[in-house]
Amino acid sequence: MIEQLSGALTFAYFVAALHFLRFWRRTGDPLFGHFAVAFWLFSLNQLTSSLPIVSNETDGYEYLLRASGFILILAAIIQRNVRKVSR
Repeated sequence: MIEQLSGALTFAYFVAALHFLRFWRRTGDPLFGHFAVAFWLFSLNQLTSSLPIVSNETDGYEYLLRASGFILILAAIIQRNVRKVSR
């Protein structure tokens, strides 16, 4: 059951990344591009954490992908707000 939910979550992150990529291609807004990359990182994180060979919860290295995704989203939001203020 857990493996199915993990696969569904991995697929959902990947689909969300594709949607943000489509919005980025349509508008050219870098915010959507950053969100697409972040959701791909989330998908990759979920995939690596579900593999029994890689999964060792005491190491914590697999969560660097998730942290990188959140940092990327935060940087994109800050960049967007700074760009709006400077106009």
